[in-house]
Amino acid sequence: MKSYAEDLQNQEKALENIRHKLALLPDASGCYLMKNSEGTIIYVGKAKVLKNRVRSYFTGSHNGKTQRLVADIRDFEYIVTGSNMEALILECNLIKKHQPRYNVLLKDDKTFPYLKITNETHPKLEVTRRVLKDKAKYFGPYPNSYAAHQTKKLLDRMYPLRKCGVMPKEVCLYYHMHQCLGPCVKEVEKETYDQISQEIGSFLSGGHEEIKKDLQRKMQEAAEELYFERAKELRDQIISIDAMMEKQKITTSDAKDRDVFGFSVDKGWMCVQILYVRKGKMIERHMSTFPFYGEAYSDFMSYVTQYYSDNPAVPQEILLPDSPKLMKAKSTDVDQPIAAETELYSAITAETASITDEGAAQTELDRSVDSLRVAEARAAYAEGTNPAQVGDQETEETETQLSGGLEDPTAAALALAEWLDVKVLVPQRGLKKQMTGMATENARVALDEKFKLIERDEERTSKAASNLGRAIGLDSLHRVEAFDNSNIQGSDPVSAMIVFIDGKPAKKEYRKYKIRSVQGPDDYETMREVIRRRYERVLKENLERPDLIIVDGGRGQIKAATDVLENELGLFIPVCGLVKDAKHRTSQLLMGDTFEAVTLARNSEEFYLLQRIQDEVHRFAITFHREQRGKSMVTSQLDSIQGIGEKRRKLLLKHFGSLKKIREASVEDFRPLSIGDKLARQIIAALREEES
Repeated sequence: MKSYAEDLQNQEKALENIRHKLALLPDASGCYLMKNSEGTIIYVGKAKVLKNRVRSYFTGSHNGKTQRLVADIRDFEYIVTGSNMEALILECNLIKKHQPRYNVLLKDDKTFPYLKITNETHPKLEVTRRVLKDKAKYFGPYPNSYAAHQTKKLLDRMYPLRKCGVMPKEVCLYYHMHQCLGPCVKEVEKETYDQISQEIGSFLSGGHEEIKKDLQRKMQEAAEELYFERAKELRDQIISIDAMMEKQKITTSDAKDRDVFGFSVDKGWMCVQILYVRKGKMIERHMSTFPFYGEAYSDFMSYVTQYYSDNPAVPQEILLPDSPKLMKAKSTDVDQPIAAETELYSAITAETASITDEGAAQTELDRSVDSLRVAEARAAYAEGTNPAQVGDQETEETETQLSGGLEDPTAAALALAEWLDVKVLVPQRGLKKQMTGMATENARVALDEKFKLIERDEERTSKAASNLGRAIGLDSLHRVEAFDNSNIQGSDPVSAMIVFIDGKPAKKEYRKYKIRSVQGPDDYETMREVIRRRYERVLKENLERPDLIIVDGGRGQIKAATDVLENELGLFIPVCGLVKDAKHRTSQLLMGDTFEAVTLARNSEEFYLLQRIQDEVHRFAITFHREQRGKSMVTSQLDSIQGIGEKRRKLLLKHFGSLKKIREASVEDFRPLSIGDKLARQIIAALREEES
């Protein structure tokens, strides 16, 4: 009670301090860092007007996830920047440095894979995730490792670059398959490598049609000269190119390289889709799904910024979606997304559905609209007004939403364009709008699928629990508590209890037990003690009782548990035993006074649920036992040394980290701990003697 009162008092002090700091916030752009009670940075955000944005966290209502963030805030700091662009970059750097728990963190891909032609006398083609300044040629990024390796596999068949890491003394199989020029046994001119590199670059930059025509010509020549094996190899290469390039879904007339972004949010989760358009053709996509806690568009822009900070290959143009809230507020007629027609998400490898510009006039109109929008935004930003409000009267809700950060798409696009030095657009109509609409629609479909899979999994799990209950004669099987014991020849005996509710683990209710009364390896007495301790507490504190108790073991464990429950505590809760086979796998479930085996199909959801329960309780028990055994070993070795008490033992372990490092330390290493040379020598000698 006293602790709770102190926490409440500390919270009030923190909020009072926050109120004073809010009054001093400047009318400037910058970044803010939210901290918890321990001083840890838990959220980093950017703002066009720091005063408005930071105040918004502590006034008005928020959704559930933002409320969770606000509830943890006990202090904040801010850094003023000279522009939105500086705020965007600073936020990205701060997120990378502090890894705040409530921020969107780009960690589903450590770095994106690239194809690389090495800068060597005899170059080779390889997949890498590190882009270095080594004069090599890099192509990418690819959305995943599989896509990069599949492309390399095709190019390895088409172009005879070196495949080996170390140059061999004689030719290998690749030479005989015409997939290597054999630089190990003959001289290869630099011009030959330059030509191959140029052709690979052309292929990866979208010029595959020209290369395909050249291969078709060579195939015809080989067939006419009766080199049928060579003709077949060339034909297979043409088929591989067609198979790889059939994934494209959209074609534009200007043949530009673009990254097209779209995002969708639901139930506190965000899905971002990136469509890669190269030479006007959409060839791949990348998807990321993650929880978010801030404002949707601002967190989306945080993702985009982190993406390009880790990605040195920037396209000629980046297309960003409009803010969903702004789209609702605007009365402008906008072409509807065509993603529902193309079904990219569900049919990414289906037949090519080519969508072209309706005409040069529409393309020019789209460009002029984008140029006008950028010009208006620049003028509005220079005057200090909100660019989203130029020519339109926004709703009060939208104004409130845009008052603090870079949630306005145009302002965010301008900041990103200034930083990356490329064209960044938020298209309002035409084909480009359709492309962002396609990405957004596929993000929505991906989120829907995620939640449907979760619901389906929960349904199946709940059904498995119900079916298991019926199999053992119970009307309801809502709560299951399972026990397992762990020791090595009776040393450091422990027990563990896990809880499953409706077929799912409830980890907050797991419990660990150090065995007090049992000496030696007596599994039955250990079970009696832990069952007694658990259900005495259940009775004493009026806790929820389980519908079923599962013990890891057979008849002896069941009898021990049942005896304590019924004869000592007066509880009549069904007890089952999980028996393992010779390979330590779940074999059968024993039930009742006669210890009959419950018949369950090995491929049923009920049997799988029992396996999960047995594996989980064993994992939890064995982990706890290892912890205790490790502690006891450290205690016994250090405590046996004269002059080492509990305080010094903790100090030594905190400073060195492990017994191994203490054993390997020199006498001088102990001096910062105020341990004299004599005692230091005793410690080192004792530990080394015990090791030997």
